[in-house]
Amino acid sequence: MAGRFAPRPPRATPVSPGGSAAVPPRGRVPRQAPAPGAVRVWVPDGPLEPGLVLGPLRRGPGDPTFRSLPDGSVWRASRTPAGPGTLRISVHGGEVRGQAWGPGAGWLLERLPALLGADDDPRAFVPRHRLLALTARRRPGLRLTRTGLVLESLIPSVLEQKVTTLEAYRAWRLLVLRFGEPAPGPAPERMAVMPAPRTWALIPSWEWHRAGVDDKRASTVLRAVRLAARMEETAGMEPEEARRRLEVVPGIGPWTSAETVQRSHGAPDAVTVGDLHLPGIVGYALAGDRSADDAEMLRLLEPYAGQRHRAARLVLLSGQVPPRRAPRMAPRRIERL
Repeated sequence: MAGRFAPRPPRATPVSPGGSAAVPPRGRVPRQAPAPGAVRVWVPDGPLEPGLVLGPLRRGPGDPTFRSLPDGSVWRASRTPAGPGTLRISVHGGEVRGQAWGPGAGWLLERLPALLGADDDPRAFVPRHRLLALTARRRPGLRLTRTGLVLESLIPSVLEQKVTTLEAYRAWRLLVLRFGEPAPGPAPERMAVMPAPRTWALIPSWEWHRAGVDDKRASTVLRAVRLAARMEETAGMEPEEARRRLEVVPGIGPWTSAETVQRSHGAPDAVTVGDLHLPGIVGYALAGDRSADDAEMLRLLEPYAGQRHRAARLVLLSGQVPPRRAPRMAPRRIERL
C-alpha cells in the first residue's frame, strides 16, 4: 500500500495593509513558526477508525506520549530507531494524512500503514457468537495496530503489573515527563518522548519510589532496558517467538509479553492471561459466567484460535461487562511510605 510523500508548502510571510512585509513591534522577538514536517498520504483499503485502532497505545488520559484532539487528529510521540519523532494522524475524505517531525519522522511515516492496521486481516475472524458478530459489524473500522517498537509497549506494561490502572498511568506519566524529552515539532502541550534506555537505567531509586513504582517492577524495567537491543530485535520475529525471548527476562511473564506484542506486533492471537478482570468479562459476555477464570476464558475463546486477541477486543467493545459488586481496589501510594 504505497503512500505519497510531499513537503508542506512554506508558510507565507505576513503582509501589512500597505503591501510591505509585516514587522513585529520593537522589542518583541518574533515567534518562530515550527518546521512544517514531512507528510505522507495513505488510502486504506477499507473502513478505518484511527482512534479505535490506536486506542490501546494510550496509557490513560494524561499520557504525555499520546493525544487525541477535538479536531479528530491523533498525536503520538515515539522513540524510533532513527531518534525521537512526533506523528500527527488525521483522516479526510477516506485519506489518511500523516505528518511527522524530528529525527524519527521518516521512520514513523514509512510505517504509518502498519501502525493503522494495514498488516492486519479482519476477514480472518469468523464470529461464533451473536454478540461478537454484531460488534464486528458495528465497528468495521477496528484494525490491530503494529508499532514495530517493543520497549515503548513493554515498559508501561511492566508498570501495570499487579497494580490499579490509575497507579500505572500515574507512574508512566510522571517518569516520562520527568526523564523523557519534549516531543519534536508543534506537538500539543506537554507531549514528551519516553526516555532512552540509558536514561531509564540511570533513574535513581527514590524517583521510582516517588512515582509509586515498587522495587520489583523497577528492577524488571532496568533488566529490560539493559537488553534494549535484544528486546527491540523481537519486533522482526513472529509474536510467539518474540514472547519467548521477552519472557527470558526475570519479571516478564505471559501477561506482560502478551500485552506487549498485542501492540508492537499486532498479534491477533496473543490473548492476555493472568488479568484480574478479563476472564470474568469474557465469561459474562460469551456464557453469562462472571466467575470465569483463565482456563474457562481460554475454553470460550478456543473457537477463535488464531484470533483470540481480536475476539477479546470485540468483547470489550461490546459493552457487555458484568455489573460491579465489589468496590474498586484502592491504589497503593508507596511514595508516602
